[in-house]
Amino acid sequence: MRLAKDAARSVGLLSDAAKRDALQAVAAAIEAAADDIIAANDDDLAHGRESGLGAAMQDRLPMDAPRVAALAAAVRDIAALPDPVGRVLDERTLPSGVRLQKVSVPFGVVGAIYEARPNVTVDITALALRSGNAVVLRGGSAALRTNAVLVEVIRAALAEAGVDPQAVQTVDGFGRDGARELMHARGLVDVLVPRGSAELIETVVTESSVPVIETGAGVVHIVLDASAPLDWAREIVVNAKVQRPSVCNAVETVLVHRDAASRLVGPVVAALQDAGVTVHGDADVARLADGIVPATEADWAIEHLSLDLSMHVVDDLDAALAHIRQYSTHHTESIITTDDANAERFLAEVDSAVVMANASTRFTDGGEFGFGAEVGISTQKLHARGPMGLAELTSTKWLARGAGQVRA
Repeated sequence: MRLAKDAARSVGLLSDAAKRDALQAVAAAIEAAADDIIAANDDDLAHGRESGLGAAMQDRLPMDAPRVAALAAAVRDIAALPDPVGRVLDERTLPSGVRLQKVSVPFGVVGAIYEARPNVTVDITALALRSGNAVVLRGGSAALRTNAVLVEVIRAALAEAGVDPQAVQTVDGFGRDGARELMHARGLVDVLVPRGSAELIETVVTESSVPVIETGAGVVHIVLDASAPLDWAREIVVNAKVQRPSVCNAVETVLVHRDAASRLVGPVVAALQDAGVTVHGDADVARLADGIVPATEADWAIEHLSLDLSMHVVDDLDAALAHIRQYSTHHTESIITTDDANAERFLAEVDSAVVMANASTRFTDGGEFGFGAEVGISTQKLHARGPMGLAELTSTKWLARGAGQVRA
């Protein structure tokens, strides 16, 4: 981590062109090493199956040829984004004549702790380098071999491009001790971003002495309002649950307005079940659809990360908003409605990082937002909230230019 701190000084001074060129070299190196990356990933997958790795993690772990190609494409997308460093955010001249500018600057060293996501190794590294930061990674045991190859490939590409390879470090070889040291590396690591299970995030937030940007679990809601069109309700809910059930922006709870329940519950449940989803519903849902697993109180607070979904009939929009206030993790919520007043009320009153009307929650994603990739999705309110891209990996400093002034 000391090497990363030292490297951060030179990386922070790289020109826009130098950072672009370095990332282009990284993308080409990833493509060239595709066979090695896939072979290492096959070993990780085999080990995961033998060790009983959970279904959600097994969904995130695989690296086949298309996914490796997507990694390289994401790096090129990030390289093409505007440089976030050196932006003038504010400027003014004091009565004394001293000229002030507030400019964006790199954090320095960004740490990341995550689980079974080789793509995060590449995404966070590329975002960190593009924003002038060094990075220290803890990718977890499930993707140990894949991440080792990826880091080796990235470091070699940086060295070839004339960038200090020490700007990319991993503590995976030290296991949990490495993660613990990373969490306590205050003064060496400037900010730490955890991505993974609620348990992992809570551990990092609780134990870390390094400032943490919290990326929360996704107990994500979709409200089917009284006026929700059936086709929108059915397609959006199925997309939000089924496309990638193991990710944090997948819907976990659907709240149905009582006035629309008889019209919507049966068809929406049938579409979900046709896609392999198990619906955990209250008594009203069970009365309106077959094959419902009785919901318990715990179901409203759970992030399933699987083909399971909780469904609850609520009396009105007020009840839906109250339910969300009680159980939401403040990640993403959406309402399906043709009532503009209800849509605007929902957008205004729901206190989550991303609030939507008439769209799938799967759009909460750095790539979809045009960031190239994301460091994570912040559910906190300080510094960053929602999908975090390049701008969220910068801080600020004030520059003052004078001509001999002294304060009276």
